[in-house]
Amino acid sequence: MENLTGVTEFLLSGFSDTWELQILHGVLFLLMYLSALVGNLLIIMVITLNHCLHTPMYFFLKNLSFLDLCYVSVTMPKSIHSSLTHNNFISYLGCMAQVYFFFAFASAELAFLTVMSYDRYAAICHPLHYGAKMTSGRCHQIAAMAWLICFFYAAVHTSNMFWEPISRSNRIHQFFCDIPHVLAIVSCEVFFVEFVTLALSSCLVMGCFVFMIISYYQIFSTVFRIPSVESRAKAFSTCSPQLIVTVLFLTTGLFAALGPITKTSSIQDLVIAMAYTIFPPFLNPIIYSLRNKEIKTSMWRLFGKMYLLKN
Repeated sequence: MENLTGVTEFLLSGFSDTWELQILHGVLFLLMYLSALVGNLLIIMVITLNHCLHTPMYFFLKNLSFLDLCYVSVTMPKSIHSSLTHNNFISYLGCMAQVYFFFAFASAELAFLTVMSYDRYAAICHPLHYGAKMTSGRCHQIAAMAWLICFFYAAVHTSNMFWEPISRSNRIHQFFCDIPHVLAIVSCEVFFVEFVTLALSSCLVMGCFVFMIISYYQIFSTVFRIPSVESRAKAFSTCSPQLIVTVLFLTTGLFAALGPITKTSSIQDLVIAMAYTIFPPFLNPIIYSLRNKEIKTSMWRLFGKMYLLKN
């Protein structure tokens, strides 16, 4: 497997070599994947059908839920298929596709979380100007720009990583084509070019991170100055789910970025990878369903209508 002249497919690492444990892993991943799909589809359906939720905040939330559907679908189906069929190989083009879409959807998630933090800042800190700032047309423009920029961003990084054929090794010590593990097997020239590009793009990531910190600092400073307890609680209820989702995404991403790249697979590496590939799309719908009263109420109404239609 090592020192190949030209790699045409990659060998991914599994959670176990035992057939029974592989089946268990495949079934658990399948249940989590289906739960993430159902949860995010439910959020999209509730926001689409309830005209009271056709506001900028829920427009961006619908985009985020659709993004989570795509994000979790980059890695989960292949991992489930590998576990259930005992086939851990992925084609060269399949690996390129995973890297490209993982870059695109991860960066888009960060972009939409940044936009959503600004939306809450404008709504809570400048309520009188909110309607003029966050019009429907402007929200659609922001969303379109975020999608286009992130897909272009992913194209730049993917072309950097695969512009030269990989021939050093075809073994990736992860259950999907994780970016650091792919970089570990590219040539020195490719690694240097992509490392410089990542270093430059990290400035944009840090800019988004600082922007979100400032936005939430201003939000909480304003909320704590509200004299009415009821108004304060309502303001917290609109921004607390987004804050929890943001913290979840950033902490799992930091674990991935700061973790060491080992030359062998370990359960710790695989669990860390699960944290930033599965947990955010899986937990985001649960967080919004439990913490957002409007989403919760709309879901119960939808379930009630579905029950009445059946009977």
